[in-house]
Amino acid sequence: MGTAKLEEFTVRDNRVARYAKALAHPARVAILRFLIAKPGCVCGDIVNELPLSQSTVSQHLKELKEAGLIKGDIEGSHVCYCIDAKEWAVAKRYLAELMNGFKEVDAGCCGPPTKRIGKKR
Repeated sequence: MGTAKLEEFTVRDNRVARYAKALAHPARVAILRFLIAKPGCVCGDIVNELPLSQSTVSQHLKELKEAGLIKGDIEGSHVCYCIDAKEWAVAKRYLAELMNGFKEVDAGCCGPPTKRIGKKR
């Protein structure tokens, strides 16, 4: 497999891709929803909310943390997690810019194929 050549893309595009990767699993979306609903840091409650093992939840938390969407603080033998407000604001802005950049026009592009009279496919 070839290299990704991430350096060939803008910092912004790389960050959008990192956020998208973090959001690409329903368990991670569920974790984010849970953390959004809970003010402050959450320690062991996340595993109780998901139908997944502790090790699987830990892997998903790692992905979210690497994307910068959450942060974790060690309190004794527990790691407590919360949304990283600063990075969340950046992600929100970058993803909104991407999604809002599309303006729908009716140019017939990518519509259903038209029937061609007299030609076989």
